[in-house]
Amino acid sequence: MKYRRLGNTGLEVSTLGFGGSSLGSVFHEIDENEGIRTVHVAIDHGINLIDTAPFYGLTKAETVLGKALREIPREKYLLATKVARYGYKEKDFDFSAERVTRSVDESLARLGIDYIDFIQVHDMEFGSIEQILNETIPALRKVQAQGKARFVGITCLPTKLYRQVMDRIDVDQVQSYCHYCLNDTSLTDLLPYFKEKGVAVFNSAPLAMRLLSDEGPPDWHPAPAELKQKSAEAAAFCRERGASLGKLALQFSVANPDIPTNIVGSANPKRILQNIREIEEPLDQELLTSVMEILKPVHNLTWPSGRAENN
Repeated sequence: MKYRRLGNTGLEVSTLGFGGSSLGSVFHEIDENEGIRTVHVAIDHGINLIDTAPFYGLTKAETVLGKALREIPREKYLLATKVARYGYKEKDFDFSAERVTRSVDESLARLGIDYIDFIQVHDMEFGSIEQILNETIPALRKVQAQGKARFVGITCLPTKLYRQVMDRIDVDQVQSYCHYCLNDTSLTDLLPYFKEKGVAVFNSAPLAMRLLSDEGPPDWHPAPAELKQKSAEAAAFCRERGASLGKLALQFSVANPDIPTNIVGSANPKRILQNIREIEEPLDQELLTSVMEILKPVHNLTWPSGRAENN
């Protein structure tokens, strides 16, 4: 496993991070014991970042992860979780200082740990940016001052929100998803800005939430039909050549030295080991060129998320 410097945090992070959403049965129902084994396998093979959230499986992911972490020394991993999103509907978001402060304590209890390395505002496009600036992030800074979190971060889908927030308030870390992968590289436009700010960058969903996989995306995937179609074409093209679109997508994202870590979710130990092996193998440049050509008509095509004014 290779490691990269994580912004100005002074930390070194594995180029592959463990995404906890699968532990919440977000993609399909999981066997809890297998999920716990997956976490252990990931840590044993050099992955040192785990990212989760109360929203994943409606607290199931944090609960299962907490069971897994009981047997792992705290210094072996960096842990990131989130606040403000607790369900699928608009009413399930709460960016108030009181709720996010309480949320941190709830997560600490479920996870069975004393502190969180990265506490993040989850999907901030669903909230008022003014409230996030004036209430949510300041509340998390108080949590940080109490020693319950080491760093404060933000997450969202619409990339424009990062500048809107970070031009007005400091954060330590950002997590972007589905914006640095084979079909969408719009995150690269922000990398110089992030570097200037010294923030830690997490790239999540390098397979675009399974859009770039042989299995194909789950039914709930919000991608436009044209993007799903082109992704399926790319997957078929790879299969015809005895290759895997998912493998290519993962290798592509990890190959960028300006992105410290790439978060991939799985509750299957064999899949985690496969991912670790694949990122060590050389990238097939000829296959990459062909796949990028297939995806060219939908390059950087995304979907709306959150409040209309935040898109």
